Amino acid sequence: MTNPLYWALLIGMSVLLMEQGLPVHSQGDSQSDNKVMDNITVRQGETVFLRCPQGDIVTHTAWLNRSSILYAGEDKWSVDPRVSLVILNQDEFTIKIVDVDMTDEGPYVCAVQTSSRPRTTSVHILVQVPPKIINLSRDLVVNEGSNVTLMCQASGKPEPSISWKLISPSGDLVSDDEYLEIQAIPRHRAGTYECTAINEIDADVQTVDITVNYAPSVSEGRDIGVTLGQIGVMECEADAVPEADFEWYKDDRRIYNGFEGMEIETSDSLSKLTFFNVSEGDYGNYTCIALNKLGSANTSFLLYEVIEPTSSTLLQGPRAVQDGSGGVQGMHSPSCLLLLLIAMLPLLLRI
Repeated sequence: MTNPLYWALLIGMSVLLMEQGLPVHSQGDSQSDNKVMDNITVRQGETVFLRCPQGDIVTHTAWLNRSSILYAGEDKWSVDPRVSLVILNQDEFTIKIVDVDMTDEGPYVCAVQTSSRPRTTSVHILVQVPPKIINLSRDLVVNEGSNVTLMCQASGKPEPSISWKLISPSGDLVSDDEYLEIQAIPRHRAGTYECTAINEIDADVQTVDITVNYAPSVSEGRDIGVTLGQIGVMECEADAVPEADFEWYKDDRRIYNGFEGMEIETSDSLSKLTFFNVSEGDYGNYTCIALNKLGSANTSFLLYEVIEPTSSTLLQGPRAVQDGSGGVQGMHSPSCLLLLLIAMLPLLLRI
């Protein structure tokens, strides 16, 4: 291997050059033996090639990173397996670094000793890193009216910009900051929130779900009329988070499933009370109560009797007036008289 004392002197010269500072973007100075090349910008994970022109009669040459020798001629001094020699001849001395990471960012110097004098070529590697969300709020369950703060922090180079939006159900853009604050959150703001971290390299997207709890509200009850012995159904629908439990009452008495031929069937937000054979005792007022841990709501129903029409009521016609005993006081409608004559016609023909 080459004389260590020589390389110590060469490293000292190169380090002194790097400590003087390197321009961010400069072309080489043709009147100087020490050249500074344009920055090399590379993305994390890619491969970078470091090229150094030789020329003249080169006696010694080396690539250095800060104060460490990577290669001295054909001799590899770096223990990093990602660094390797590509070309070494009279015209060019090139090495490469694969799978570049942030730790590889910084100044690199190619030191060359010719038969006449030493010279250096300097270059600065800039590593770009795609965004990565590193700190994100967890899914939340809150009560309606609570204050909510969501946080999304990301790393990356260049520094990523961060935005929040509600993607389900509305898709509104709600923030262009790493913090999203929602004051007195209403129920319609429940859903999936998306955090996006983006820079010129790539983007990273993650989501947070917010569940908003609220007390039940119920749809207005609808009165139903049912004939004796027929089937009747009452429906009670509730809007609540978490989902409501249902209770049914007739007057002040609670009804349970199977009670006196009634069936209670509940699915999600809907509860049904079914009468399979309506009796006189079933008619009356009913109440449906929907409740969860935040409160309750109720609505009322009336089950009333519907009288089926008979043949006698059909003959009386729509204008027949019944007295208190159910008798007919008068039938002055021509249509009623016509119906009566038609009904008596067969009897008259037999006489």
